[in-house]
Formats: sequence, structure tokens, C-alpha cells
Amino acid sequence: MTACIVCGGVVVREFLNLGRMSLANKFLTREEVDRHDEAAYPLVVGFCPGCSHVQLTERVAPPAMFDHYLYISSMSETLKNHLGDLAETMIGRLGLCATSLVVDVGSNDGTLLAAFKRHHTRILGVDPAANLADLAKQNGVETVTAYFGQATAQRLLEQYGPASLITSTNSFPHIPDLQDFVKGVDVMLAPDGAMVIEAHYLRDLLEQNSFDTIYHEHVSYWALAPMKALFARFDMEPVMVERLPLHHGQIRVTFRRKGVTPIDSSVEQILVEERAIGLDRFDTYEAFARNARSLRNSLATVLGDLMAQGKRVVGYGAPAKSSTLITFLKLGPNSIAYIADKSPLKQGRFTPGAHIPVVSPERLLEDQPDYVVLLAWNFADEIMAQQAEYRRRGGRFILPIPEVTIV
Repeated sequence: MTACIVCGGVVVREFLNLGRMSLANKFLTREEVDRHDEAAYPLVVGFCPGCSHVQLTERVAPPAMFDHYLYISSMSETLKNHLGDLAETMIGRLGLCATSLVVDVGSNDGTLLAAFKRHHTRILGVDPAANLADLAKQNGVETVTAYFGQATAQRLLEQYGPASLITSTNSFPHIPDLQDFVKGVDVMLAPDGAMVIEAHYLRDLLEQNSFDTIYHEHVSYWALAPMKALFARFDMEPVMVERLPLHHGQIRVTFRRKGVTPIDSSVEQILVEERAIGLDRFDTYEAFARNARSLRNSLATVLGDLMAQGKRVVGYGAPAKSSTLITFLKLGPNSIAYIADKSPLKQGRFTPGAHIPVVSPERLLEDQPDYVVLLAWNFADEIMAQQAEYRRRGGRFILPIPEVTIV
């Protein structure tokens, strides 16, 4: 991955090395912890001066990360509501009906497609994780277990016909072979169809110092300019761009074949803003790396002071991003006793690398720790509302990003 996966440029300049880390979503069983055979890989981020794309400089084979997956979209009410709104929005914009086929790439447990199904469109999920495909099927969402690309798209086209809409929500950053992926979109998409991508937005990542968004699954860190350049190779263009508050900063880009529909003014506006704030300059990313190290030091100081005072500190939320934060700070069970998380797939397991036990949220009220580090800080409002009783009893939350704050 020393070459750019968007434009093929041979020079990708490293700006942040987070060291060797275990795979962020590979939560371990007790037996796996005891075997001491957990793999770790370099986690290094670079910038392509040719097209301004930001990507990892070394990659892990996708099957190691995605063939069995423990993140479930339906665990967050915020995300469920957002995906429901997305379905309703796209049905209205595109005039989808009962004969329209919606294909969701990286469909997870089928939360988004279930929302489309309620509006009576045809639906099809594509996801490499067999365990999630089984969950989706149990929920009535037809799902193909596969990686999406040209070959998969050709097979699906022959079986289901062209797609009126292809979606990729929070999975587009995972794709290392972008050329094959967009070829697949080109094959599967109807002539007047649309491709909608939602992904974390590089601008928000930089402005919020959210270095914890960086982990091996996220091969790419997207801005609009390189995304536009990628799809232009296949005669597709962005026709609308929206910034979303979800996860504290995402971008939604709607692509269509060139000339199908007028281009909204939001496209040029976002491109101008990206240039103005320096997303095409290497020094912007050097500054981000300095900020990441500074934030790491600040949080380490706060936690060190609390432990010196004899305070009990635990964590809440075990998303993939928590693994980057925990490993970068060199935290472990001696500093964070456990992490509470709603997902039954993670409860009873241990975090990658640090091996901190994951428990159910009910544990917080059972032993009332002094402080909770909100590792899933992008869902802070939802979680703190759910844990109002813990706060009423005097418990306090530590928000690690965008700056260390105790509430």
C-alpha cells in the first residue's frame, strides 16, 4: 500500500505512526487471551501529494477483519434512526417504488435495508461477515455473503437485475481495492441509478483530533476531492454532498452517471472549502499528528492523576475506535477495570491488545465506579442519557475527544 489506492501515485508520505496494534474489532475470548497468539500490525497513515488522498500505508487482508464481525448497527438507537431517515430521504429523492432494487454494500445486520423494506422496495444486502448475514436473514433481509467488486456485481446483476440505488454506509473506508469496487458499482447500477456513500469525513477527523478513528479496517480517510477523482475514472460524478452530525462528522455523497442530473451547488462549495482549509497540503496532516500526540498526553495525565488519588476508572463503549485509544495510551485492566457495552457479541470477551474485560452496562450501577471514560464519545448524548442514574449517584464521565473533558 505504498502506492495511492485512488490515483496510483507511488509516493504516499507518512505523517502519523501509531505503532503496532491488534485488529480493532477482534475481541477475544478467555481461551484466546490465554493462548497469547494475538497478531498485531503496523498502523501508519500517509498522504498522497498527487490526489490528496489519505490512507494507511500498510494493509491487513480483509478476511482477517471482516469474515467474522462483532459490530452491530442496531445496537445504537441514534444510528438506527439515522439509517431510517436515510431510507426515507433516498426514496423521496429518487422516486423509488416496489420494483426498485436497493443494494446495500456492507449491510451488517440489515438495519438500513429493513428500513427500505418497510417502504416496500426490493432489497439486497452484500456483506462478507457470515455471522452478520445470518442475523440479517433472521430479520427478513436477503443477504449475500461476499465482498463487493466487479465479479460479485456481475453475478448479482444476472440474478437480480440492475440496482436503482447502491448504498455504502460506514463501509466505504474499508475497501483496499477501490478500482474493483467502483467497477462493481458501474456494472450493477442502472443507467439512471444512484450510488450513495456515507463515511467519516476527513475534515471533521482533523478538526476534532479524532485520531481514534484510525484503525486497520479504515484503509481510507475520505475527503470529497479524491473521491470525486476516483469515480470520474468510471464516468460518474458527485451530484450532491451533505455533511452529517452522525459519529461527530460524516459526509454523504450521491454519485450518478455523468449528465443524468444537474450537479447541486453543494459539490463545488465543499471542494472550495477543502482547499481553503488545506486538505490538499501535507503540513495540515503534520499538525494533526502533533495534536494527536498532545491529546494522548493530556488524557494520560488525567487518568494518572485519578489513579494516584485512588479513584476507580472504567470505560463505556467498545467500538473499534476504542482499541486505538486504549493501545495508543498503553492502557490495560490495571488502569481501566472493565468496559461496559450494550452489544451481547462483545460482552464476556476482552479488548484487542489490552485485554480489558467487556461487561454489560448494568455493571455500572452495581458497583458505581468514580469515573467512566466514554470511549464511544461519538454517541455521548445517547449514552449519558441512558446512564442518567449513574450520574445522579455522583458518577462522572470523561470525554477523551476532541479534548479531555470531565462532566
